[in-house]
Amino acid sequence: MSAPETPTLMWQPSAERIRDTRLAAFMEKVRREHGVEAADYHQLWEWSRRDQASMEAFWTALWDFTGVVAETRGERVISDFDKMPGAAFFPDAKLNYAENMLQQRGSGDAIVFWGEDQVKTRLSHDELYARVSRVAQGLRDLGVEPGDRVAAYLPNMPETMIAMLATASVGAIFSSCSPDFGVQGVLDRFGQIEPKVLFACDAYHYNGKVRPSAPNVAEVAKQLPTLQKVLLVNYAGDGDPSGIDPHVAQGAERLADWEDRYDGGPIEFEQMPFNAPLYILFSSGTTGKPKCIVHGAGGTLLQHLKEHQLQSDVRPGDRPFYFTTCGWMMWNWIVSGLASRATVLLYDGSPFYPDWRILFRYAEAERMTLFGTSAKFIDALGNGGARPKDEFDLASVRTLASTGSPLVAEGFDVVYRNIKDDICLASIAGGTDIVGCFVAGNPIGPVYRGEIQARCLALDVDIFDDQGNSVRDQKGELVCRKPFPSMPVKFWNDPDGERFFNAYFATYKNIWHHGDFASIDSQTGGVVIYGRSDATLNPGGVRIGTAEIYRQVEKLEEVAESLVIGQDVGGDQRVVLFVRLNEGHELTDELVDRIKQQIKTGASPRHVPAKVLQVPDIPRTRSGKIVELAVRDVVHGRSVKNKEALANPEALEHFAGRQELEG
Repeated sequence: MSAPETPTLMWQPSAERIRDTRLAAFMEKVRREHGVEAADYHQLWEWSRRDQASMEAFWTALWDFTGVVAETRGERVISDFDKMPGAAFFPDAKLNYAENMLQQRGSGDAIVFWGEDQVKTRLSHDELYARVSRVAQGLRDLGVEPGDRVAAYLPNMPETMIAMLATASVGAIFSSCSPDFGVQGVLDRFGQIEPKVLFACDAYHYNGKVRPSAPNVAEVAKQLPTLQKVLLVNYAGDGDPSGIDPHVAQGAERLADWEDRYDGGPIEFEQMPFNAPLYILFSSGTTGKPKCIVHGAGGTLLQHLKEHQLQSDVRPGDRPFYFTTCGWMMWNWIVSGLASRATVLLYDGSPFYPDWRILFRYAEAERMTLFGTSAKFIDALGNGGARPKDEFDLASVRTLASTGSPLVAEGFDVVYRNIKDDICLASIAGGTDIVGCFVAGNPIGPVYRGEIQARCLALDVDIFDDQGNSVRDQKGELVCRKPFPSMPVKFWNDPDGERFFNAYFATYKNIWHHGDFASIDSQTGGVVIYGRSDATLNPGGVRIGTAEIYRQVEKLEEVAESLVIGQDVGGDQRVVLFVRLNEGHELTDELVDRIKQQIKTGASPRHVPAKVLQVPDIPRTRSGKIVELAVRDVVHGRSVKNKEALANPEALEHFAGRQELEG
């Protein structure tokens, strides 16, 4: 089989830029201290994941390089290395995650916040420390101890970070979701973990409007019997806590009034085991109640320090940003920027209010260094003809990161043509399961069109075919052959670990099976994600990634977005494509023919859908991901178990009972 054609080179860092990266400094450290003569990223990756000795050397070098603060690191680096699950990193270490976030002091910005164009605030490092201190004292007075749960039903605002850091400082476990979740969606999550304290807001801004949330908070509080306190943030309403159900043991109170009882003195950081739970994150939950994924403090810290500094080149004094809500793991990812001595830029609301310029206005005004967004945002810019490079000074932005769904090749064109030509485009992928990335950016290497730059350092990522063989230049299952620090500690309410084991380790023995359909380019080392493997199409027994079809369909100017599923018919599967068209277009026979021809020539005849149908809306999770599995259930007449996980559950109605799909 001949080698595939090398993808188009989009960007190459200059020698000066390479020299100034944190990754270059780290490579010099491991050369000097470990004799690792890595000429490039790939050679460093090969060493970092080679065997237990090299992985232990890598993680201890990273610990030292990033200045992790701990009571003790201990002698052991990885115990039970050959067991997944079972392997544990730094099993004798003790540290506190919040202490690592709050090392920096002074009057410089720790957090900058924009709530659309309505609210702009900033907190210095000293102000942040004092507020975390006051909230932490209050939590201790409420009896919050290590292992207790504290929940936040809040926008992506400074108070959410303050609540999280205070919770972590006392050794408790933090969990969050955004205020656009309905009551049942919140209860499906927080009801499983039984929090003692709930932080919430009175209202929030979205698309220029104030959306009240206090009524939902009141209903949630009523149905969480373990709550001892509700603390209400006065954000977009009047902050009146009187409507909160009085059954809450110590009532509901304005957060500001509660904080005022305490002085912002030194924080008592509870020293916790490396693998002590820090976060509970939730799966999207469209096939039942969300899984409660427990992540450890040390693993989260190390993973994010590596991904920020080595994969994304976040330096002291940088100003990274990611567009996210508190219901998506990218919130947990971006707030860790404090540990790299960066200023964290937060934004809450619509990324298109009052228009597409708002985030670029933010980037220019606050000298943003990392601009994090979604593939769909980039697609929208391209489809709308927006050209930020013509209107904004983006000189400070060195890295543009994209995740949430695969960034198609045309998205790379949009970035370099419309946004900035001298920028490291870091398409990244991983997920809630690992609170981080398996594949990400490489600030000292090239960017090729349509490819994620690299497999993450010290993660032994591979692609397996159906027989479990390692393959290149063909699609297969994304796996990780060796343990890594941010593997989940466990699932909540899974006492024998059966659900946890079945989720990741049942397919391949002692190997993490992630559930993404992907490939690795043998020439560049780049990675392409084709979608979730549980949503992979299988017509005639041939596996097809859904992203391959989206990549072709959305080249057509008439198509705004699409969703594809496999429909079981007569013992086989046929491909069904749903399209949402741009305004002013309709799905004519001629357009159907062009869609099919585009897929046939751009992908293959096997990718061509048997049916192409129009819908007015595409259902999505609250983090913006389309929900192929939920649509597949609707088409097959099965109930969708947890519509509360969707941002627009009413969109599912457009897929039910379609006569075109009968027979």
